[in-house]
Amino acid sequence: MMDINKIREQFTILDQEVNNRKLVYFDNGATTQKPIQVIDSIVKYYSEINSNVHRGVHHLSQLATDAYENTRKRVRSFINAPTTKGIVFTKGTTDSINIVASSFAKAFLNKGDEVIVSELEHHSNIVPWQLACEQYGAVLKVLPISDDGSMQVEQLENIISPNTKIIAVAHVSNALGVINPVKKIIDIAHKRNIPVLVDGAQAIPHQKVDVTDLDCDFYCFSAHKMYGPTGVGVLYGKEKWLEQMPPYQGGGEMIESVSFTKTTYNELPYKFEAGTPNIAGVVAFEKAIDFMEGLGVDNILNHEKELLHYATEKLLAIDGIKIYGTAKNKAAVISFLHSSIHQYDLGTIIDKMGVAIRTGTHCAQPVMDHYGISGTMRASFAVYNTKEEIDAFINAINVAINMLG
Repeated sequence: MMDINKIREQFTILDQEVNNRKLVYFDNGATTQKPIQVIDSIVKYYSEINSNVHRGVHHLSQLATDAYENTRKRVRSFINAPTTKGIVFTKGTTDSINIVASSFAKAFLNKGDEVIVSELEHHSNIVPWQLACEQYGAVLKVLPISDDGSMQVEQLENIISPNTKIIAVAHVSNALGVINPVKKIIDIAHKRNIPVLVDGAQAIPHQKVDVTDLDCDFYCFSAHKMYGPTGVGVLYGKEKWLEQMPPYQGGGEMIESVSFTKTTYNELPYKFEAGTPNIAGVVAFEKAIDFMEGLGVDNILNHEKELLHYATEKLLAIDGIKIYGTAKNKAAVISFLHSSIHQYDLGTIIDKMGVAIRTGTHCAQPVMDHYGISGTMRASFAVYNTKEEIDAFINAINVAINMLG
């Protein structure tokens, strides 16, 4: 069993008080806190090896390049990708999806073609596809969800047509926590030679992801949701697609040769890495992977499942609380409302008691529209959270209800 107290010692931010109450941080779906070794890695990079990568023969440049590329190797291993050529460093999940939506559309999308997304997508996996469809005259189609938050995968066969060019779906819903059957969706799509992009931002912090087993064509995620720095993301793509897609941006690093008459592009993955990247963030991301693998991803999953079950039971025991996203297969996220108290009011009061949760639409307005609500309160858990924190959270909600009810 993991020693949660020892794990918490690595996260100094959790020691602080908010409004004279010990911080309870349940907004991990937005971003996780960072262990000290990740923070130290950023400091060490800037204080000892700061230099640009891939562009110099001098000592510091070589050290920075080696550290940067070591993280790429670790990411490849962490998600079981076939090679490092399919591991593109980006600014985050949003950036990764935008790269695919823009470059894939430029290569493959024409007037009358179709793109399929689901009803529960984050805006980052809706708007880039809308922009691409508008630009090329394509049609955006939507796979609906059921009231428990699960995708109606049985409808996919009816939505797919000969004009379908790509399907883009979330592995885990950021708003509801529902784990989606992406492998089944990929199998259905591949029978028709349709590629699938998976938004893995909310999945990879909570469970083992094997892109080779999934057989997905693209998988996108962010370091900051898995105990790493902000401003760093990964686009995994099959080489057969990345080779055919044009560069997303032009500039340094992504070129092989430049003249005023002709420019040729660098090999993968550098073709999609224009300009100076977030080198310190990428280097520190390796320490976040070390942290997760050191604990064991399955151990993290089991601990979070226990927290999810405990918090769900405690919340449902409160009169007036309704949970949204009740599908059986869920990650450590609970989205809920009180029947007579506005989400912002409740969220503001419990913040005064040191409890941090998220309120609003969670960048998933179509999900809220499905339920006919303006938003929810969302508690999302990480490996450093405890049942004692859940008790404090439940107590804060009860106090707030008594004040506002």
